[in-house]
Amino acid sequence: MASHDPKSRLPLPHGTQPAPNLKRKASEDISGPSKVPAKENAADPTRPASRTGIATAPAVRPIKPLPASSNRAPLKAKNSQSTLGRGVRAGSEPPKSRPITGIVNGRRANADSTLGRSGVKRSASGSHSRPIPTVMEEEVGELHQQGGTLASILEADRATKADLEAFKFEMETKLKGSGSEIRRGMIAAADELDDLKRRHAREIQELHAENARKDRELEEGMNALRELGDDLARERDTVRTLKNALSEQSNAHVLLKTQFTALETKCDALSSEGQAQLNSKAKLTAELQAAKARAQELENELMEAESLRRKLHNQIQELKGNIRVFCRVRPALAQEKNSSDGLATINFPDKSEHKEIVISSTTETAMGHTRDTILPFSFDRVFEPRSSQHEVFEEISHLVQSCIDGYNICIFAYGQTGSGKSFTMEGGSTEETRGMIPRAVRHVFQVAQQLQKKGWSYRMEGQFLEIYNETIVDLLGKGNDGKHEIKHEKNGRTTVTDVVVYPLRSPDQVQNLLNLAQSRRTVHATLMNERSSRSHSVFTLRIIGTNDTSGETSEGCLNLVDLAGSERLKESGASSDKNRLKETQAINKSLSALGDVIAALGEKGSTGDKHIPYRNSKLTYLLQNSLSGNSKTLMFVNVSPLAASLGESICSLRFATKVNNTTLGTAKKQTARLS
Repeated sequence: MASHDPKSRLPLPHGTQPAPNLKRKASEDISGPSKVPAKENAADPTRPASRTGIATAPAVRPIKPLPASSNRAPLKAKNSQSTLGRGVRAGSEPPKSRPITGIVNGRRANADSTLGRSGVKRSASGSHSRPIPTVMEEEVGELHQQGGTLASILEADRATKADLEAFKFEMETKLKGSGSEIRRGMIAAADELDDLKRRHAREIQELHAENARKDRELEEGMNALRELGDDLARERDTVRTLKNALSEQSNAHVLLKTQFTALETKCDALSSEGQAQLNSKAKLTAELQAAKARAQELENELMEAESLRRKLHNQIQELKGNIRVFCRVRPALAQEKNSSDGLATINFPDKSEHKEIVISSTTETAMGHTRDTILPFSFDRVFEPRSSQHEVFEEISHLVQSCIDGYNICIFAYGQTGSGKSFTMEGGSTEETRGMIPRAVRHVFQVAQQLQKKGWSYRMEGQFLEIYNETIVDLLGKGNDGKHEIKHEKNGRTTVTDVVVYPLRSPDQVQNLLNLAQSRRTVHATLMNERSSRSHSVFTLRIIGTNDTSGETSEGCLNLVDLAGSERLKESGASSDKNRLKETQAINKSLSALGDVIAALGEKGSTGDKHIPYRNSKLTYLLQNSLSGNSKTLMFVNVSPLAASLGESICSLRFATKVNNTTLGTAKKQTARLS
């Protein structure tokens, strides 16, 4: 059996020991084929092949040649071919030689049968049954037969020999190939052995490092063990302390358990109560959802109602007339009641609707007779001397509301000097005496705040102008006014160039602006009043509203105008003063232009085609968009209670009657939809 190298996967030949240096031995063997001992497997031709897969050839016995005349067919050699890669099968053998046999008298006999020395076959008893010549002839014939048979056998043996030689050649070839494979296996085994040595050295180094690490860990573990021993001692002390505390806690636990039982009972009661509250909450949630749906429904209805309110409010204002006239008689002062001229006779017969005023006067004719004259006048509303500022504003608050809704509104006070125009429009310093301008602004802020709940937000701007001698002066500017031009835009908005426009955030801010404007307004003394306003003042409040919910926008403009005194030239006594004369002429011209515009508007309303002379005065041109049919106009005619002013009062009332008989077109709301 072949011996094996423990580090190699390939077996070594039988009886071969591994060399000290396998790589050098293998390289030496590559130079020539290895010699296999000839007597290997020679004793037993049937011995199985070695583990290398190479079958050794058996020893062949020499055979004497026979005559070539033999006609015996050559024997077929057994198939001995095998695959070199797989090796020869263990049971494969070379072809075997046949024994030489012959046939004598119809029987097979060995070639070396014993013949008689005399050439005659003896019988078993040694007697001769036939003559010798006959026997010799028979033997010669048998020999000839045997010779033919031996020739055939010899021919077969020759064929067998040829097969054996081919088999030998094949085996030698396979043996050479197996030797090369063995040498390559030895080289691979040597490489593997060197790799194992290197791996072994590396593992030894790793083991040394691991051993050092284990030593360090052991030392650390011992240190930790000592620390744990110290900790254990401390923990034992802690355990003793905790045992004492546990004993105390056990007593407390019993008490807490009792309390817990009581709390558990209370918790059950609270749980039941909580469940009831949850049920109540679910019910309230459902009610809340229903309330929200109802609130949304009401909100939609409110928006519709707000639109309807605006529409109805505008219809009511139109029914009252887009141009209305209110008459107000100021109360007499204490010193005026004791004057020589006394008070005029003024009566108010309409005690229910307050729409009538009657002026009674006594005049002397050229014949020296006295004549009593009674002049009745009727207006949209007549305010007696005892009427307060609050009562007056209640009547105009609806027009202010229309401005918030998007309409252009113009409210102006007309009358002679000293009739109470400035008091009506600007008022005094107390809350009770505040005029129409601060009250209107306060009302606008209040309504704007209320409309925020309906989705509206408003932005307000204010300006204060003066028209003096047909020149525009900015009362809120810094002085040194240049030339101001009036521009009317296509959307109905009127602007004045180079004037200060203040964004308004509170009513108090407006009051401060009014005080500033009053201090800058042009006033001079006349025979009618020691502080007579010699100019027209125009306060403009612009309101821009946006509704994000409905997508609407609106823009309204409120013009509050305090006109200059309307007295005639001889009554004012301005003819002696050149400057006062020029002022009075400019005032009367602008007031006359205002009357012409209102008259033309009335005629246009009836005929439908009439030129409106807005450009005849700066006052009418500035108020063009607030006097036209697209707006609502209110005129205060202020009347003095003095008998000395009766003539001027009658002139003012007649002008107011003319205005009151004028009918304007339908006002146009300036609104739009947000894109």
